[in-house]
Amino acid sequence: MSDNPRFQSTRREFLAYASIFGWIPFFHAKRISLVGARFRIHRNGNSARRYLLIHGNEESARQVLTDHIRSHQGVAFIVESKTRNVPIEGGEIDPNRMFSHVGAEKSLKNLNPKWPPEKVETALRLLDRDREHLVRALLPPKGGLLVALHNNVDYSVKDEEAQSDAKSIREPNNPHAFFLCTDPADYKLLSESAYNAVLQQKPATEDDGSLSRLAAARGVRYVNLETHMGEPERQMEMLQWMEWVLGDRQIDLT
Repeated sequence: MSDNPRFQSTRREFLAYASIFGWIPFFHAKRISLVGARFRIHRNGNSARRYLLIHGNEESARQVLTDHIRSHQGVAFIVESKTRNVPIEGGEIDPNRMFSHVGAEKSLKNLNPKWPPEKVETALRLLDRDREHLVRALLPPKGGLLVALHNNVDYSVKDEEAQSDAKSIREPNNPHAFFLCTDPADYKLLSESAYNAVLQQKPATEDDGSLSRLAAARGVRYVNLETHMGEPERQMEMLQWMEWVLGDRQIDLT
């Protein structure tokens, strides 16, 4: 650090200015991580909307979100990995199963069957220690919206119907494309579309460690936009429609 008094004075003035008006853009973090899940942060404007790509092998969703955040305000978190699972302690975990201790434990044991109990406990301690830092970054301000983009192969809306509070199946022949919502008002608007939609307002009885379950438990507005793998045009169409119908809607939760 420089000993120049003029430099020190200028630095103090700058820090005082920043404390009043907020850090200027290039001081924002460009990445955030939890164990081997490393996310590149893309910012556009000052919206309360957050976007997420959490599975690295879902390239259609990556393409859609990367293009979308260039023209829509919000903050997008895009995983840098190109694989579905991410490394942890020499093993792996599904990053969308690490948002609770219980869900992470199930994922670790399933994906690392040869691990002894003490290895699982070591990985869980790492996750428990650092999880909230990532969660605070991903979750939007009160009343804001978190949108997660996913691609699937075998998974579909049929897997969610039984544990949903409400459902609107407008495309029974295309079950792989659907919206999963945690907010009833968002669901009402999305269910009036030509697309499939389900509402999961209450957290599921079984904790699977997913971000949707966490959002429901914390009362956070969350929309999971699912389409079949390799259909970026379809996913972009649904995302743009969602943006149009929900608009800048922000709930006052104070």
